[in-house]
Amino acid sequence: KMLDAGVKCVAISVDGADAQTHDSFRGISGTFEQTIKGIEACRAAGLPFQFNTVIRKETLSQLEDLLHMAVDYGANAAELFDLVAAGRAKQECQEQVLSLDERKWAMEWLAMAQADCPIVIRVPACPMYPFLLQQKEIKPKHFPAEILRRIPYYGRGCAAGMPLGYLMIKCNGEVNPCMLLQVKLGSIREQSIMSIWENSPVLAQLRQRELLKGECGDCSYKVTCSGCRGRAYEETGDMMATDPGCWLTPQVARTKEKQ
Repeated sequence: KMLDAGVKCVAISVDGADAQTHDSFRGISGTFEQTIKGIEACRAAGLPFQFNTVIRKETLSQLEDLLHMAVDYGANAAELFDLVAAGRAKQECQEQVLSLDERKWAMEWLAMAQADCPIVIRVPACPMYPFLLQQKEIKPKHFPAEILRRIPYYGRGCAAGMPLGYLMIKCNGEVNPCMLLQVKLGSIREQSIMSIWENSPVLAQLRQRELLKGECGDCSYKVTCSGCRGRAYEETGDMMATDPGCWLTPQVARTKEKQ
């Protein structure tokens, strides 16, 4: 039915490499088994799918198993979300947010894994990840060279509200720059999405990387990285502030650039 309706791809959340880890995070027993059934149904129907996983303290030791699962089940991509304490996560899993050292370790491991991985690895909420790919000269093998020349794979930075980026539309019609940056831009019940995209003062501000503050504003990678604006907003109340989740300092970034 989904294929008949024109669905091109689905994202399936797999929040643990085993039932106990997945079900405890989801809060409902038996969801891991149902998730696997959904994956197998997609495969049988020929409907492309990707794995969505939240990286948190509990799953750091499972990254390799999760990536193997994605490949073995035939996923087109593995999207591993760096946990940001936004929305319900503020109350329910604040203690699962990675430390700077844990985040650095996870991103470096994923960058090295990407070198030989047959599917694309994406890490929303961590625009420092492409920086590591570039630093290690790792290019995704699944994109034709022409695509890599045309699309800034390494240098898009935080994609919230950006060209080649995205917006989020909630079920009530409210529009936000991103699911992690829950700043109201307007509502599709009141104006067109194109009008919001072109005229929102919030989006205009996000698109001006020179307005970034603190260490992000001083960093030589502020255009190609920019930090996670959602994490900055949730932890400081200012969407243009320094990303508290970045393990780099402006000095380190400048040194890497010179090398």
